[in-house]
Amino acid sequence: METAIITGASKGLGAALAKLFLESGINVVGISRTDNTKLYAYAKENNADYNYVACDLSEKASIQKAMEGLDETLFKDNSVSKVYLINNAGLVDPIDRAENIEIDDLMRQVHVNTVAPMILTNHFLEKASENNVQLIAAIVTSGAAVKPKYGWSVYCSTKASMNMYTQTVALEQMEQETEHAIIAFSPGVMDTGMQKTIRASSEGAFKDVESFRALKENNQLKDADIIGGVLIDILMDEHLENGKIYDVREYI
Repeated sequence: METAIITGASKGLGAALAKLFLESGINVVGISRTDNTKLYAYAKENNADYNYVACDLSEKASIQKAMEGLDETLFKDNSVSKVYLINNAGLVDPIDRAENIEIDDLMRQVHVNTVAPMILTNHFLEKASENNVQLIAAIVTSGAAVKPKYGWSVYCSTKASMNMYTQTVALEQMEQETEHAIIAFSPGVMDTGMQKTIRASSEGAFKDVESFRALKENNQLKDADIIGGVLIDILMDEHLENGKIYDVREYI
């Protein structure tokens, strides 16, 4: 049996990925602050299971509680052979010049974008190895990881750090000759709630705001279902390249 754990599964790319995994007959565990009740019906239609784990990824205690519950569910009876861990949840805000960013806002963004996916990936690497389960992990990254943008000092930095984390963990797994793999995936610009947040920025805080508004006005934002399909295909490809930073533009 295969299971996909998806952070931020209640909406946007996370919800699209959840539906696609369920459609493939793979059970899904959604980790987010709010549930998406439509996924239960979708799971039933596809003879798969969907479970929701409430978690605030900005809080260490909340993450630990979620992991403890998942350990009991996933590994108690040796029925799971492969786990997909999709670190999808992320925050683009606060959007502002560095000197204007409040400490609490900065810490929350770093925790959700960087600390939480590291904690989850490290934990499930350990548990998967202990239970002879293969782990395939994905980090949703961004073009902002390699290109600085005015007003995105924290967002760019968190995504850049996750790219290096991906490459480093992959190196470790390959040198140990494990069956685990980790990749990062840059999804491009999608028609999701994150884009709404970006478009609501002021030009003083984010100089590129007009170009992002134009993407919406000109119908240039990609559908999350299409982007999700690309990531699913990558993860299920037997030639998955451990440590690679995949870019959706290579595929569509």
